[in-house]
Amino acid sequence: MDDTAHPRLRTRPAASGQDVRGAVLVLHGGRERSRGRVTPLQLAHLRMVPFARDLHRHGARRGVAVHLLQNRYRGWNAPDLDPVQDARWALAELRRLHGRVPVVLVGHSMGGRVALRVADDDDVVAVVGLAPWCEPGEPVTHVAGRALLIAHGDRDRTTDPRLSLDFARRARAVTDRVVRFDVAGDGHAMLRRAGRWTRLTTDFALGALGTQPVDPLITNAWGTPSPEGLHVPL
Repeated sequence: MDDTAHPRLRTRPAASGQDVRGAVLVLHGGRERSRGRVTPLQLAHLRMVPFARDLHRHGARRGVAVHLLQNRYRGWNAPDLDPVQDARWALAELRRLHGRVPVVLVGHSMGGRVALRVADDDDVVAVVGLAPWCEPGEPVTHVAGRALLIAHGDRDRTTDPRLSLDFARRARAVTDRVVRFDVAGDGHAMLRRAGRWTRLTTDFALGALGTQPVDPLITNAWGTPSPEGLHVPL
């Protein structure tokens, strides 16, 4: 890690007296290239705070700890992939804090791309990609055997819904638990139907951790062939 910049974890612990049964790591968005430092007040970071709060509100009493990662830098910064390095560091921190517990990754935009890249960590059981930044040919091997939920607004002009659909199609070759939602009328910031994005994320994450039943809407989509199972309206 850079000696002058460090990633940070903002932790919302499980309820007092509860053993930690699982953890959620929340990953914020960014830019293609920037060495600007991330601050807690930047919009990309703030956008994920309601997700972390809702996950904690519904998961704490079930033994779920929620961690919001603050990256060192705002950019993806290929070939260094700074946010991927930061997420790997965060996963190691979760092991240090909680031992070997199942982890769900939740990422928006660039954070979605990061989540898809670090899903091969041994403790990760599921990934939520919210309007994920996918490039043509984005590798799918990292999500092998994981449960995967992608949601994308049909008015998104920042990340391409067609590319997240292509990723979901190809991911079905490496995992049989892939669902993708089309969020009607919403764009990249997830503001118009914020409650639906949040509820979907929390229900999926807690279901994947085994602390509540998985929503039948999701399990039915897992068993539905393409394209219907990858074009679920929300």
